[in-house]
Amino acid sequence: MISLFMLFIIFSCTKEKKTEKLPVNTIMQQQFDADILATIVYLDSINQNPSNAENNFKEAKKYFKKLEPILSGLDVENYGFLNQPNILKVEEEDFTDIKIKSPSGFQVLEEELFADKIDTIAIIKHVNLITGRLKLIKKNTSFDHLKPYHFLWLLRKAIVRVALTGITGFDSPVLENSLGDSRIVYQSLHTYLSIFKDEFSDKNLFNTWQTEIETTLDNLEGNFNKFDRYHFIKNHTHKQLNLWNQTVTDWEVKFPFELAIKNDATSLFSSNTFNVNYFADQSQKELSSEKVILGKRLFYDTNLSSTKKISCATCHQPEKAFTDGLKISKGVTRNSPTLMYAALQQAFFYDKRAGGLEGQIINVVENQNEFHTDLETLENAVLADTTYIKDFSKVYPNRKINNNDIRNAIASYIRSLIPFNSKFDRNINNIENTLSQNEINGFNLFNGKAKCATCHFAPLFNGTVPPDYKESEIELIGVPASNDTINAVISEDLGRYMVYQTPERKHFFKTPTVRNADITGPYMHNGVYNTLEEVMDFYNRGGGAGIGIDQPYQTLPPDPLNLTKHEIDDIIAFIKSLNENMGEY
Repeated sequence: MISLFMLFIIFSCTKEKKTEKLPVNTIMQQQFDADILATIVYLDSINQNPSNAENNFKEAKKYFKKLEPILSGLDVENYGFLNQPNILKVEEEDFTDIKIKSPSGFQVLEEELFADKIDTIAIIKHVNLITGRLKLIKKNTSFDHLKPYHFLWLLRKAIVRVALTGITGFDSPVLENSLGDSRIVYQSLHTYLSIFKDEFSDKNLFNTWQTEIETTLDNLEGNFNKFDRYHFIKNHTHKQLNLWNQTVTDWEVKFPFELAIKNDATSLFSSNTFNVNYFADQSQKELSSEKVILGKRLFYDTNLSSTKKISCATCHQPEKAFTDGLKISKGVTRNSPTLMYAALQQAFFYDKRAGGLEGQIINVVENQNEFHTDLETLENAVLADTTYIKDFSKVYPNRKINNNDIRNAIASYIRSLIPFNSKFDRNINNIENTLSQNEINGFNLFNGKAKCATCHFAPLFNGTVPPDYKESEIELIGVPASNDTINAVISEDLGRYMVYQTPERKHFFKTPTVRNADITGPYMHNGVYNTLEEVMDFYNRGGGAGIGIDQPYQTLPPDPLNLTKHEIDDIIAFIKSLNENMGEY
């Protein structure tokens, strides 16, 4: 009764204050504080009344989802703590600064509360950790500094999050209440947009927003496995991005800079969606067509290697989506990854040992089995070509040719490999209407029942996590040494462990894109699978755990997906719809 009385007081006070003409920042603060207090009250009730713990968790999660659009923008770190997956977190800065952290937050608590065997002590621990963090957030969160552009960024980020992680089951691992959670987010957006009603010069635009959100709420009703994610993004997410841009114009907002997604993006699946410079080292200059042209020539130039027989294109051939078609690339120990969309990542190589494209190129240049040279020799090879001297003087004027500029030019070419012109892209952008129902079903399965999109996030379909795009994930999925489901043993390659020797990172590898996967086989870091059907069978069994490989830190859920052959065929049909025309490269 005390908890219910507290909630009554919270909401009564909020309602009374909202009738006053208060600044929008003050009203937002009141709403935020009310929701955070409600979250804390219901969490406390889990410990106070264990017999009703599941219902109290659901209510707490509901208010947390109301907080999400604001909290995830104002306090990325604390939001990340509260909504992290139940996977051991390893932070590796260097050999002297390695942190191993056990996860906590709503996802972890959900798994504890709805487990077959209840661990009361663990539940109490996580409830206390979450409430402690929420109290700290409430105490230290101020809305005084917020400007309209901040709110617009928060609004768009929430829309993108729902489309790319919210409706995939990413943060509802047991209950699969993703649609219900997403409805709460949109109800919260409805509330906050109403606070900004007076900012709209065009009242019809405000009304259009209200109608669109109400329609979206209706669309989010239904069964998780049957939900049509393709048409949701096509008909709602993209429409809302257009409304968002209209709102920017209506409010006469000027943004101080761009985030990962460009300020004028109207689609999630477009070559104009991403700000490529966001993913590059801050010391690098802006991308330009001249740099791309110069970088392309360098990319195909065998004279840069010591033998004069190897170029970047040796292992990254355009007709194979910038792979080489080999199980293991010549001279190295792993399968050659595609360079398509590589620019939209935060780390490189399967073990993430390079933090940028320019840094990755150093590894290739100095590797004795690849270019087998050094940066000074690389400079001399370029200086020996008078055409290069002329081109570099135009692209990088007023300075001598140096290895930094050479690497930047090659990286610029790689950064241009983000066309978003596949059949799937053209259809979801309403350019054509040629997707089959099987391909649409495959996308919906990929983002739903099959749980592929909880690691391969649309629209890049790699492991760079939306909507902030600050991290490219590595996973332990238990890849076997050979295509064997009877006596399977894990691949000997220790992956990320080889960088810092952290035991908890043995056999972890970066999540690659599945764009153009139809033409980038063989698959996995060791090329163990030759076909997409073999890959899907591996995942359908539960990864390594499903074929008898016991790895305590496996990040892939070990349970079978129970996909039918028809469902697997549909997923593969969708993946093939992501093929792109490589002729222009």
